[in-house]
Amino acid sequence: MRETPLSNCERLFLLKAIESKKRLDGRQTYDYRSIKISFGTDYGCCSVNLGKTRVLAQVSCELVPPKDSRPTEGIIFLNLELSPMASPAFQTNRQSELLVTLNRQLERCLRNSRCIDTESLCVVSGEKVWQIRVDVHVLNHDGNLMDAASIAAISALCHFKRPDVAIQGRDVTVFGPAERDPVPLSIYHMPVCVSFAFFQQGTYLLVDPCEKEELIMDGLLVMAMNKHREICSIQSSGGIMLLKEQVLLLSVSGTIWILRKEGGKFGFVESMPKERITALKREESLVEMTDVQETADQIISKAAAGHEVVPSPVIVATGTGQVGEGLQNTWGLDEEDEEEESGTKVEKRGTGSKSEYACLPVSVFLH
Repeated sequence: MRETPLSNCERLFLLKAIESKKRLDGRQTYDYRSIKISFGTDYGCCSVNLGKTRVLAQVSCELVPPKDSRPTEGIIFLNLELSPMASPAFQTNRQSELLVTLNRQLERCLRNSRCIDTESLCVVSGEKVWQIRVDVHVLNHDGNLMDAASIAAISALCHFKRPDVAIQGRDVTVFGPAERDPVPLSIYHMPVCVSFAFFQQGTYLLVDPCEKEELIMDGLLVMAMNKHREICSIQSSGGIMLLKEQVLLLSVSGTIWILRKEGGKFGFVESMPKERITALKREESLVEMTDVQETADQIISKAAAGHEVVPSPVIVATGTGQVGEGLQNTWGLDEEDEEEESGTKVEKRGTGSKSEYACLPVSVFLH
C-alpha cells in the first residue's frame, strides 16, 4: 500500500502555517518534540518515543570469525525494519527506497563514525571476535524516523553488556551472567542525528518534521553530531543547494539541541561556575514554637541543679573493686587500733588467693 497523498487544500494550509511560523502541533521552528527513552529488563533493549513516533532497538552478540581485512577488530551490524504495524504504507519483505536510505544513514552515523571501539571486541586475533548486532524496529510512524532510530540505537548500545570470556590456549570459555558480571561496550562518543526539513526551495526551515510535514517538504538534511560539537555524517536529499555558512549555522543549532537534551550548558551559561547541592534531601519536620521560652527555662533549671556524682571505682586488689560510700575497706591501721581497743585482734589464715580471717582474744597471742 502506498502513502495517501495530501489534498491541495491540506498542502496549502500547511505551507501557509509554515510561512507564518506556525506548526500543526503548536511547536516553533526549532522546537523538538518530547523524547522518552525506556529500557527493558534485558541488556541492550531500548524503546524511544519521539512524539508519536516510536522505535524499539535490541542489541545482541555472538562469536564469529573476523573479516580478512581486519583480523583484530569486531563487527558491528545494523538492521532497521519497517513493519506494516507502524504505517499502512510499509510493506513486508520488500526493500523500499526509504528503508535503504535509513539503513545507510544509520550505518554512517554509528559504524562509520567509529563511536565504538571495535578492537576491544577481539577475542582471539584472526579466529574469533564479537559481532554486535543492532536490530531497530519501527513501531509507529509519525515522521522523523532517522532521529528516533539513531537515539534508540546508541542508547541500546550504551545499555548493552556482552558476556565475559576466558582464553586458555586456543580454547575460549564464555561465562554466563551468574558466573561473571557482563562487560559493557567501549564507546568513545554518542552521535545523534538531527533532521532539518526545507520548504519552498529552501526559503523556510523546520526541525524535527512530522509525517505530514515530510509529505510536502522539498528537501531534507540529516546531520549526525555529538556533544563535542563534531559532525559525524551529513546526508542531504531533495536537491536543495546550501551554502557553507548555512550548513555551519545548522550544525550550531543541532549541537545546542543535543546539549540541551543531555543537560549541558552553552553560551553565557557555560562560562558561569557550577553550583551543585551535595547535601541529601530531608523531609520537613514540624516544630512547636508556642512554648519555646518555657521549655528553655526548664532545660536551664535542670542543668543548673546539677546531677548526682557517682564516685569512681576503687581497686582494692587485683580483680576486685568497689563503688560507693560505706563499702570501702582498706584493712588499714585505723581499724586494727579500734579492734585492739575492744580486746580482739584479727588473724589471717590460709594461703593462696583465698584467705580466712578469724577474731581471737589478745591473750592467745601473748601466750
